[in-house]
Amino acid sequence: MMKKKRLSASKASLVLFLCQMISALDVPLDLSQPPTITQQSPKDYIVDPRENIVIQCEAKGKPPPSFSWTRNGTHFDIDKDAQVTMKPNSGTLVINIMNGGKAEAYEGIYQCTARNERGAAISNNIVIRPSRSPLWTKEKLEPHQVREGDSLVLHCRPPVGLPPPIIFWMDNAFQRLPQSERVSQGLNGDLYFSNVQPEDTREDYICYARFNHTQTIQQKQPISVKVFSTKPVTEKQPILLTPTGSTSTKVELRGSVLLLECIAAGLPTPGIHWIKEGGELPANRTFFENFKKTLKIIDVSEADSGNYKCIARNILGSAYHVISVTVKAAPYWITAPRNLVLSPGEDGTLICRANGNPKPNISWLANGVPIAIAPEDPSRKVDGDTIIFSHVQERSSAVYQCNASNEYGYLLANAFVNVLAEPPRILTPANKLYQVIADSPALLDCAYFGSPKPEIEWFKGVKGSILRGNEYVFHDNGTLEIPVAQKDSTGTYTCVARNELGKIQNEVQLEVKDPTMIIKQPEYKVIQRYGQVSFECIIKHDSTLLATVTWLKDNDELPDDERFLVGKDNLTIMNVTDKDDGTYTCIVNTTLDSVSASAVLTVVARPNPPFDLELTGQLERSVELSWIPGDENNSPITSFVIEYEDGLHEPGVWHYQTEVPGTQTTVQLKLSPYVNYSFRVIAVNEIGRSQPSEPSEQYLTKSANPDENPSNVQGIGSEPDNLVITWEPLKGFQSNGPGLQYKVSWRQKDVDDEWTSVIVANVSKYIVSGTPTFVPYEIKVQALNDLGYAPEPSEVIGHSGEDLPMVAPGNVQVHVINSTLAKVHWDPVPLKTVRGHLQGYKVYYWKVQSLSRRSRRHVEKKILTFRGNKTFGMLPGLEPYSSYKLNVRVVNGKGEGPASPDKVFKTPEGVPSSPSFLKITNPTLDSLTLEWGSPTHPNGVLTSYVLKFQPINNTHELGPLVEIRIPANESSLILKNLNYSTRYKFYFNAQTSVGSGSQITEEAVTIMDEAGILRPAVGAGKGYSETLFATSPVMHTVRPTFYKVQPLYPRIRNVTTAAAETYANISWEYEGPDHANFYVEYGVAGSKEDWKKEIVNGSRSFFVLKGLTPGTAYKVRVGAEGLSGFRSSEDVFETGPAMASRQVDIATQGWFIGLMCAVALLILILLIVCFIRRNKGGKYPVKEKEDAHADPEIQPMKEDDGTFGEYSDAEDHKPLKKGSRTPSDRTVKKEDSDDSLVDYGEGVNGQFNEDGSFIGQYSGKKEKEPAEGNESSEAPSPVNAMNSFV
Repeated sequence: MMKKKRLSASKASLVLFLCQMISALDVPLDLSQPPTITQQSPKDYIVDPRENIVIQCEAKGKPPPSFSWTRNGTHFDIDKDAQVTMKPNSGTLVINIMNGGKAEAYEGIYQCTARNERGAAISNNIVIRPSRSPLWTKEKLEPHQVREGDSLVLHCRPPVGLPPPIIFWMDNAFQRLPQSERVSQGLNGDLYFSNVQPEDTREDYICYARFNHTQTIQQKQPISVKVFSTKPVTEKQPILLTPTGSTSTKVELRGSVLLLECIAAGLPTPGIHWIKEGGELPANRTFFENFKKTLKIIDVSEADSGNYKCIARNILGSAYHVISVTVKAAPYWITAPRNLVLSPGEDGTLICRANGNPKPNISWLANGVPIAIAPEDPSRKVDGDTIIFSHVQERSSAVYQCNASNEYGYLLANAFVNVLAEPPRILTPANKLYQVIADSPALLDCAYFGSPKPEIEWFKGVKGSILRGNEYVFHDNGTLEIPVAQKDSTGTYTCVARNELGKIQNEVQLEVKDPTMIIKQPEYKVIQRYGQVSFECIIKHDSTLLATVTWLKDNDELPDDERFLVGKDNLTIMNVTDKDDGTYTCIVNTTLDSVSASAVLTVVARPNPPFDLELTGQLERSVELSWIPGDENNSPITSFVIEYEDGLHEPGVWHYQTEVPGTQTTVQLKLSPYVNYSFRVIAVNEIGRSQPSEPSEQYLTKSANPDENPSNVQGIGSEPDNLVITWEPLKGFQSNGPGLQYKVSWRQKDVDDEWTSVIVANVSKYIVSGTPTFVPYEIKVQALNDLGYAPEPSEVIGHSGEDLPMVAPGNVQVHVINSTLAKVHWDPVPLKTVRGHLQGYKVYYWKVQSLSRRSRRHVEKKILTFRGNKTFGMLPGLEPYSSYKLNVRVVNGKGEGPASPDKVFKTPEGVPSSPSFLKITNPTLDSLTLEWGSPTHPNGVLTSYVLKFQPINNTHELGPLVEIRIPANESSLILKNLNYSTRYKFYFNAQTSVGSGSQITEEAVTIMDEAGILRPAVGAGKGYSETLFATSPVMHTVRPTFYKVQPLYPRIRNVTTAAAETYANISWEYEGPDHANFYVEYGVAGSKEDWKKEIVNGSRSFFVLKGLTPGTAYKVRVGAEGLSGFRSSEDVFETGPAMASRQVDIATQGWFIGLMCAVALLILILLIVCFIRRNKGGKYPVKEKEDAHADPEIQPMKEDDGTFGEYSDAEDHKPLKKGSRTPSDRTVKKEDSDDSLVDYGEGVNGQFNEDGSFIGQYSGKKEKEPAEGNESSEAPSPVNAMNSFV
């Protein structure tokens, strides 16, 4: 909110206008004029009898007036009284009391007369009275014996003083007696009790009278009151103690304060209500005091006359009193006579009009003498309240007095008639500077005097034209008003005054300034306790004015506290407290205007704790709790939390009981037997919870039978020959009484046995021994205490202990679906042989050897768990062209049964992986040499290699595609008859009888001449760079036909996830620049938390996320560093449930470790030999690239009876790895894949359906064949890798 106040507004205009009106009528003191009274003492003058009496009378005139006094209507000769002196050049009297005079001797009515040769002025009648503060009259005060509930009035009756004293009641310790609706002090000083209570008994009710004029306090003798009780106390309907009777009258004078009082007796204490009969109580002037027993109306007028009724009411009835108010009025001015200055021969009038109730009488005096007996003046004529002057002469000068009086007072006014002949004079200083704010009024003064009265004219500038028109206002006192001053109003203004005796002029200056503004006001703030808050106040003002900024709090100065920091444009409050709550105002002051803006600071905090907790209505199972809320600290209380403590069972521990809305302060609480309750209440608002209240009184409920039995009753055997019965015991307050025990009962199900029961102490487990293995039992547990049993409990079914299964599954059959997937069938075992809860079947399977290499490897067994009574399952992730073994075992809660006989099966051939590397060397004008490595995973018997290539120009256009089939036993090829200085794109893959495998791509350039310089292959991740060769003079005349290829930007696709219990393998396919730095982002699916980020080392296309939570759904995506916004689409997976499995671990066997070390040494020697042979003939860097990593052999399938189980690794639970690395010789090699698989099963987010629909995630998608010749201008799939340098 913002308030503005400007000194140049209408208030300033009115003040200046009135001041100049007065000054225009003043006669300069260098000219002859009658006396004018300028200062006098008040009419009713009460003086201190211990000090000198000073009676003021000051006057002006030319020549200076002389003074005289009358006392009680006769001349007061001050020369005859040594105690009285008159100040020099003044009429003020000083009566010396301090040197032996007595104030009482000078009581009377005094009047001062100021006289010179042109007339005489008189003062009001001044009544002098010394103040009095008499002592209290000695009296014997009898003690008051009062019955409880009766009314009582203690009379004060103070001595009559002048002026009347102020009354108040205190005790012996000088402490004010507390007052209320029941006990209060009346206007006459008496102390009224509407009804007395035992606590009113005391012996020191003392009335004090304070006389302010003499600064003395008088004390009445103490009054004793004794209240005696009677039971029962009788209630009484209201009666009025004051005023008495049903009606009374009151006369009040206009303009004073009307006080009406009604005090009533009664039990209960009556309330007072006021009305005005036939009208409304005046708004904005009506106030209620003394607990509504006093009606106060300020500034009363005749309209306030009427009947005022007070009504006292309690539950037994009411009483009323009517006060008839009449408002009279002492005389008050309508038009007071004003000084009159006339030139010889002029006419004029003096008007004296007053009003009052009753209407006042008007009388005139001339020079202090009634006009009827004053010397006659032919130019004067009296007409009631008006004196008319015609053709005055210099002898007509005089002072006239108008007296208006009625029975309630009088008014006396002096007004002179001064006859002068004077040329004009201007009283305003020359070249006076006026400064105002733009768009506000400008008032230019031209105070003048002359007789006859001069005419005034205004001009702008020294030679400007006379000012006229609606944009100016010309006042009678000579003031020029510009209602709305603008910047162009600045300048010089000339005032000209002329009459028949002469002419005079004066110049003044006006400057118009820019207004002061607050362009950034403080704003409403809500801040928590102990926080920091700042209010802004940014201002703009005229550059020639000095602006000061002041901050106020609640319209007062800021507290003197170092926490308040006042900056240039702001106010900052540190460590805010509750007392900082309020309105803060920024006030900007200049010499011409002032603006302000305010904002409210609300300090909020947690509520204060409730208090005064009370328990009522105590019953066996319920009680009512009530409380009083604490301060809400400017944030409404939204609720109350009720907590209880059980002092009998858990002393010091508080429990939640219930919660009620913040508007509620009572609650009915349900209770339990045999609990020693204490309650506390916590208030809650938006800021937080209050501290707990103080605890209530304790309440111990009676004991009773238990209401409920133990929960979560179970029967599970821990050994094959026992039954362990467990339950969740009752809590202390649930016992309902002392001696809590449990009756445990059991019997074998479906056998005609009696219940076996035992009573145990307050425990939670009982073991039954000697039971048959895994048989069902009916179980129940009943609570009891010293008072009896709980209701009959419900029965639950449990089982005695389990033992390992006895029989292995039979008739195990394997159906190979494709090179990576097989389906296994078995016959279920008889349920009786399971000897426990059937949890499912486990399939153990392991790879014996690869059929293509005929080399054995260490046994690494995998385990898949199939829950429930299933008889088939799917085995995913098999390696093509390999020999496997498997067996099946049944699982119960105790463990696994015996294994079925091992079953041998073989997987068929599949398509091979891509060649391990492709190297292009020895570029010439028309030939290139290609070298390659066999696939890391041939997945069968290689039949041939397929090479496809085509030329590419600088605008990514493709030429015709050439295909060459190469025998499987070859590892190099020289391509001849190529075009010189031409870039070629090569696509290379291996084939088995099943089909073509993944291809590897590369690019190379033939040289430009025989002295050429090698042009390297594509740079990793940066498009490509070329080194130019010298060109051969031989030019080819025939150029191939090219096709435009749309470049593809880098992308990541086919994000695949395979999850286990606590980790997941993430793999993807990448198309783009080499050596991209990948990262994996993941998070809980459906969560708003930020993505977690893991950096992938090297350029691998897989990553293992570890530390995951079992049975949780996750979201994942893959991105590349340095490529903004380059991420894959999101994939969602779910980790499997925690599942224990017995694994066969041979990795720690000594013989196995020795065998592996020997194999590793042999492989290292072979790699060194191969490396030396392949590097004979020089190194030429070429571009390496892989397009796809998927196995095209495995196709999606659906089989109604297929299912996948939970998978576990018998070794280290390592996920399947796949990817590529680029060695230092820039050859592209496929990294050998691990033989381990990720876990699959029922808890893996539905990735494995019984119909085998998941298999597609393990099958590669065959890429489209590249474009042949001119058949298509669209980029074929094999060219995707080429686009990596775009």
